[in-house]
Order: sequence, then structure tokens, then C-alpha cells
Amino acid sequence: MAEFKVVIADPDSGETFQREVDGQDANRFLGRELGDEIGGDAVGLPEHTIALTGGSDETGRPMREDVSGTRLKELLLEGGVGFKPSREGERKRITVRGREIDDDIAQINVSVVDGDDVAAALGEDDGDADEE
Repeated sequence: MAEFKVVIADPDSGETFQREVDGQDANRFLGRELGDEIGGDAVGLPEHTIALTGGSDETGRPMREDVSGTRLKELLLEGGVGFKPSREGERKRITVRGREIDDDIAQINVSVVDGDDVAAALGEDDGDADEE
């Protein structure tokens, strides 16, 4: 049975929210690829559309959009997802995971594409009315 931590980014406010999904909600993510847009029902946002932007497996290996399938692959990277060089011209061989979501993925990063007021929809409104 699949179980994921989903990190939801709201580009309008710059906030992020975390949700644990399992069961039928987690199955909605299986087989999807980075860049796919799906309904937000699985993470408690029924009126929103979310786009899959990234993720990582249990060991922290990042998903890369340029690697097909669910497989692990060693890439010689000069930068980008999975490696940040500390000096110019530095390259490093890094193991990354493919762009398709399967049971080995532990965390999925998503971004809200369509919809408004994500914090209120998730029930995490701060209630700033008390502040003056």
C-alpha cells in the first residue's frame, strides 16, 4: 500500500503545507509523472488543480524530469536537481530516480496551479484578524 508525504506549495502566498496521504488518495499519484496536473482532491483541495513538481525516495534521492520511468540512474551532473556545485566546472556522479511516481517514493512536491486561498481550503488560516 502506497503512502506519501505531500508538500503543497502555494505560489501566490509563498507558503508550503504538508499532508500525509495513503490508501485511495495515494493511489491517485501512482503512475503519474513530474509535470502532470491532477485534481487536488487527494490532498484536501477539491476546488484546486495541482502540478507534480518533484519528489524523493526513502533514501533522499531526488526525482529528475530528464530520467524516464521509475528506475535509478547514475548521472554525471554539473548542477541542477540533485547537485549544487561548490566551484565552477565541478561535476559529480549522482544517483537519481526517474520522473514516474511509484511505491518507492516517500515525498512528493506539488504546486497549486489553479484555485485561490490554499490556506483556508486546508484549514490552516492563521486568523490574522486579532492582530492590529
